Amino acid sequence: MTRILANDGIHPTGQAKLEAAGYEVVTTKVAQEDLPAELPHYAAICVRSATKVRQDLIDQCPNLKAIGRGGVGLDNIDVDYARSKGIQVVNTPAASSRAVAELAFAHALSLTRFLHRANKEMRSEEADFKKLKKAYAGGVQLQGRTLGVIGLGRIGREAARIGLGLGMRVIGADPFVDHADVQLNIQGLDQQPSVRVASLPLKDLLAQADVVTLHVPSQDGKPVIGADEMKSVKQGAILINTARGGLIDEQALLDALASGQVAAAGLDVFTNEPTPDARLLSHERISISPHIGAATGEAQELIGLELADQLIDILGS
Repeated sequence: MTRILANDGIHPTGQAKLEAAGYEVVTTKVAQEDLPAELPHYAAICVRSATKVRQDLIDQCPNLKAIGRGGVGLDNIDVDYARSKGIQVVNTPAASSRAVAELAFAHALSLTRFLHRANKEMRSEEADFKKLKKAYAGGVQLQGRTLGVIGLGRIGREAARIGLGLGMRVIGADPFVDHADVQLNIQGLDQQPSVRVASLPLKDLLAQADVVTLHVPSQDGKPVIGADEMKSVKQGAILINTARGGLIDEQALLDALASGQVAAAGLDVFTNEPTPDARLLSHERISISPHIGAATGEAQELIGLELADQLIDILGS
């Protein structure tokens, strides 16, 4: 029986689909250092971000036919080398788009209404309700504000869709397209309206956007918003990163927060995971979460099913 190692787990629905197609799916975690001895016994491996599939491991697995990544980013896999060896590499770009986009707005809404701080401080025994009410009375609404979406792929278009639904003006920045047509998907309508989102130069987007959200893959360690780009950010903007750690230069972000150039930031990803810079974790104007962009039940089920379909196509049913 053809064996598949789901080393970082797979949703039960996806596992069931693979097993119904005649595959043995093993979900017992194999430590990274033990993979060279274990992985040669499998035809495919499914990973998320924890397991690394590098050239040295690939060279030790002559039976490997497929590598499936549950998620979007492929930076933990030596993709080109694997494909040069005839190993197909697939991911699940569509399955988690909505979940990641919604988390970006969860951070944005939390920051504009100070929920990330109020939720903690109201629980303190020393909390003064009236003082907190006064301190957090200066919130702002997103309606009428400008949303800047960096990366107009699937996740970026979902973020644009949510922003449009909130009544925001939406602009984008993407070097590969000059616009994106975003369908609103309003429940109950037979014909869905579509809005064209223009793609601007990054500097222009940063100068105009009240909220900036990043939805691009890793840039080989280079930030999309570094110290130079931070100078173009609209005074008092909010920056959101639910994509990949390092897309916003963390020191530049801290400096911009200190100067007031940036009002606040929402971070789901960090340069030094799983031990992020403590200054980010303790900053009162940063809303944080532990890399959970795709961590919804709906997204995980879709990821499992998308992986299963692709592996069945590759390995043969």
